[in-house]
Amino acid sequence: MNTLSWIRSVNGTLGHLAPEHIAGKMRRAFMTPRNLPPREWELPLLASAERITLRFGLSALRWGQGPTVLLMHGWEGRPTQFAHLINTLVQSGYTAVALEGPAHGHSPGDQAHVVLFARALLEAAAELPPLKAVIGHSMGGASVLLALQWGLRAEAVVSIAAPARLIGVLRGFARRLGMPTRSRAAFIRQIERDLGVQVSRLDVSGYQLEMPGLIVHAEDDQLVPASEAQVIHDAWFDSRLMLLPEGGHQRVLADSRVVEGIMALLERRTLPAEQSA
Repeated sequence: MNTLSWIRSVNGTLGHLAPEHIAGKMRRAFMTPRNLPPREWELPLLASAERITLRFGLSALRWGQGPTVLLMHGWEGRPTQFAHLINTLVQSGYTAVALEGPAHGHSPGDQAHVVLFARALLEAAAELPPLKAVIGHSMGGASVLLALQWGLRAEAVVSIAAPARLIGVLRGFARRLGMPTRSRAAFIRQIERDLGVQVSRLDVSGYQLEMPGLIVHAEDDQLVPASEAQVIHDAWFDSRLMLLPEGGHQRVLADSRVVEGIMALLERRTLPAEQSA
């Protein structure tokens, strides 16, 4: 029996007998990221970065000089996962500032979630020059959209492989780990307690999104369904939708079409018809 099968078996049994206990264990697992080392191809960009410390100890990496573009990685991610985009931004005359989210990299904390990421974006923006753009991947994308509801401002916004609704993420996690109904409900209640926000409110369908934006998703993403991108696009009047046939959840960050689409947004150029909807 592999580890996942064993966890599902334990959760399936104890989840009926002690739902709050199992919910608490799964909540901690859901909010406790691993700090994964950079890949070899990320190391040159890491070596060229200037590390800066923002308010409350939040860590970030900075490259280049010019209008500021703020980037936020996803769950268990790293700033240098944006390497191809950051290199292009710097070559095009921008400053790229990539945050290390709470409990990631050198930033403080031992737990992370979308609300903490959104607050980190607001804290960073308060110390940086006016933002040319904000770009987020996966949970980082969801946190960017949430931070916009709380006052984050930028000339343009990019969401890459982001979920549209937190409830779908929570249900998928609970289902994958075999949590029965009672422990699943307790799990969501405990998450809401930690977030300080009702999960139902973390739904892009109810957001006000008024600045120009680009939504990117690969149709073969196994972690966040590509259908989430359409939900975001439907809620965001001034947005372009770029659906790629492949790229998964992570490889899409290095896709030249994504980098070109982002640069077109920043420079107010029109994307080729086959790349946007």
